[in-house]
Amino acid sequence: MSVAAKICGISSEEAVAAAVAGGATYVGFVFYPPSPRAVSSEEAARLCAAVPSGVQRVGLFVDADDATIAAVLDVAPLDILQFHGHESPGRVAEARARFRCPVMKAVAIAGPEDVAAASRYEPVADLLLFDAKPPRRADALPGGNGLAFDWQLIANRRWRLPWMLSGGLTAALLPEAVRISGANAVDVSSGVERRPGDKDPAKIREFLAVARGL
Repeated sequence: MSVAAKICGISSEEAVAAAVAGGATYVGFVFYPPSPRAVSSEEAARLCAAVPSGVQRVGLFVDADDATIAAVLDVAPLDILQFHGHESPGRVAEARARFRCPVMKAVAIAGPEDVAAASRYEPVADLLLFDAKPPRRADALPGGNGLAFDWQLIANRRWRLPWMLSGGLTAALLPEAVRISGANAVDVSSGVERRPGDKDPAKIREFLAVARGL
């Protein structure tokens, strides 16, 4: 069985086309202004128009309030909300109920205690995403930093929800990451870019080809 893949931080029609043609299961759009990958709701709506049915459109938010999320959903047809900040389990449950939309909760991993804390989201989220904990810098982003965590931390762990591996993945690293972690779904952003925010269609195609072959 091939590994499902999400191409996150898409901001161009070329990147959408490469992701769709390569067989991505998910495409992600970032609604977090400090990120170089951020798009407006209008830009996301235009890009979503090129996404066929069967490919899930994911909107990434960081500690966003209801008004911010609602403003995006009024314009862009998203299938999944991705919460990539410090949202509590209560906040996830509240947003899921209000917007009637599945929620993917990103969990920042650096040590065993972070993996244990992820279980708090199992009763309230629809999917989990394990990403590397960001560096302690004022300009660090919640994700998309090109950093990997120790995949052994989540190896052989059984979760009640579908989950996805993220953090520093590239086409070259993908086979080992999947072998060690046991992931059957992966997320990539910086690993398929020429520079932050500029997706490389060739790298997208290569990453997805490797994922299909696993």
